[in-house]
Amino acid sequence: MSTIVSHLDITQIFCDVDDFCHQWENLWRQVPQLPSTMGERRSQSRMHLSEVMTIVIAFHGSGYKTFKEFYTLQVLPGWRQAFPNLVSYTRFVELMPWCLMLLCCFLHTRTGEITGISFIDSTPINVCHNARAHSHKVFKGLVKWGKNSVGWHFGFKLHLIINDCGELLAFSLTPANIDDRKPVPDMTKDLIGKLFGDRGYISQKLFEELYQRGLHLITKSKKKMKNRLVKMIDKILLRKRAVIESVNDHLKNICQIEHSRHRSPFNFLVNLMAGLAAYTYLPKKPSIDIYPKDLPALPPVIF
Repeated sequence: MSTIVSHLDITQIFCDVDDFCHQWENLWRQVPQLPSTMGERRSQSRMHLSEVMTIVIAFHGSGYKTFKEFYTLQVLPGWRQAFPNLVSYTRFVELMPWCLMLLCCFLHTRTGEITGISFIDSTPINVCHNARAHSHKVFKGLVKWGKNSVGWHFGFKLHLIINDCGELLAFSLTPANIDDRKPVPDMTKDLIGKLFGDRGYISQKLFEELYQRGLHLITKSKKKMKNRLVKMIDKILLRKRAVIESVNDHLKNICQIEHSRHRSPFNFLVNLMAGLAAYTYLPKKPSIDIYPKDLPALPPVIF
């Protein structure tokens, strides 16, 4: 039996998830439900959804490369005492889609604090190798070809907004061919302050729309654009925009939100939501020091 080296506090995750599920169930009982068919039997798994969610989130911080290896080598032999109602690997995979909605709702409770300084970026989520795109069937009709500075890719595009502490503020999943600027208005509804992005977010219409809501979009200029006055602090923070690229790196290499072994769109979404949730529990996240020691010595006018 291999020994897991986890980046996460599994006990804390289970406590948070279980409390959330109990609150959800109490609210769900108060909402009128659609009438069921006469004689219908509603089967229920012996595993609670909070246990399923905890195990899926735990995988994304475990260091294992595949969920099957994690479940068969770590969970089944080592976690039986903590989860006495464990099911087989095949049955567990069948249960995973049932926790998708709860995972989405739980992830929204794990968003960070709005500090007034935000960074936005997108990263490709490949569903298969480019050479196999023509024969890919799992996500048929859901994914598209997209292109970025690295090259062409086939799959989705994950849009992220983080604060200066590296905490997630908003996210959106789109096909890879969607313009980076399209999901920005919906993602920034609750944000204020300054939002820093790369040149892909340059748009006068988008800038004016966000500015009317109290959000200042700041991007790097293209070579052919006219020079404009930018405050020194904004220039400094623009150079710190790479922090969100470090977050994308953590999501892909530590939380493993991207791989090409999915056999169901629902399980793909479960793993994506669980990977994002696992990132929120990482003890150390990429962050920036907004107020270095030398800044107070500079004239206030440059800010």
